[in-house]
Amino acid sequence: MDKITGKNSNRKFKLGMHSYTLHLSGYGESWGFQSEGKTYAFEKAGSLIDLMDLAKKEHIEVLHITLVDLDNDTSPEHLAMVKKEAEKRGLDLELNISFDAPSDPRVNSTIEESLEIAHAMGAKLVKYSTDIRHSRPFTHACMSPEAMEQMSRVVMEFQKNIPTIEKYGLKIAIENHCDLFADEVVWMVKKLNHPQIGACCDTINSLILGEGIAECVKKMAPYCYCVHFCDNKIFADPDGTHSLGCAIGDGDVDVVEIMKILRAEAPEELDTIDLEIELPLSGYSLEEGRQKELEGMRKSIKFMREVLKIGSDA
Repeated sequence: MDKITGKNSNRKFKLGMHSYTLHLSGYGESWGFQSEGKTYAFEKAGSLIDLMDLAKKEHIEVLHITLVDLDNDTSPEHLAMVKKEAEKRGLDLELNISFDAPSDPRVNSTIEESLEIAHAMGAKLVKYSTDIRHSRPFTHACMSPEAMEQMSRVVMEFQKNIPTIEKYGLKIAIENHCDLFADEVVWMVKKLNHPQIGACCDTINSLILGEGIAECVKKMAPYCYCVHFCDNKIFADPDGTHSLGCAIGDGDVDVVEIMKILRAEAPEELDTIDLEIELPLSGYSLEEGRQKELEGMRKSIKFMREVLKIGSDA
């Protein structure tokens, strides 16, 4: 592996983790389960406190969590407890919110509600999936009238909540969450034109809309306040083309080059890189899948710390 070189090559980032990395264990959200109008979720294998303890043990400095991890308990007492427990372990918290998640409605919230939740739990950043619906074919849907109408409504909702964002000192990040092209995220951030509002770049989501990974990262990097750092294996077989999650460094994403781009181009507001992996369950029992998740998480942490030099003490 080549040594990381270039502009800002020694730039430090905290090592974070999206709780979805352990989604087979019921953390984050249960994505993709829909049948006859019903939704399904993996049973949780532990509590948020258990996840905090694991993060501390594994050198994770920032936990990027969802309302599922809060058990959708947003009472002041519960959020105060979460804040206290995170501070006790020296963990920073980030909150991941969707407006209209396609398969796990437990992660949904409004902007107004989510800002209050984030402030009460001591989060530093709130990341939003906007769940914009594009018309098909996707390859020519970027900035389409249908998408622009939805995006404009979202921009206006954020504008209404800027006083609260300012009051709480929160960073806001809008994600290319399988639903927004890089150009669309950048358009929204530019329209909002506020120093506390930026983008969240997921380094694999661009594939869903047919965008190149490096091109997407290059476009979004100058606006990134949050990063979901992923790696996937990409291959074709008689059933089509597939993208399967894997440990960081094991896939077909040039993660070294991605970090060079982020170190050189991302603003100072980007201070954390959030590990996110999505290992397939096919071919395994749930128990085996959960064990492989943990193994993939640990392998990723090792690679990110030792090769990519991510982590305050890396």
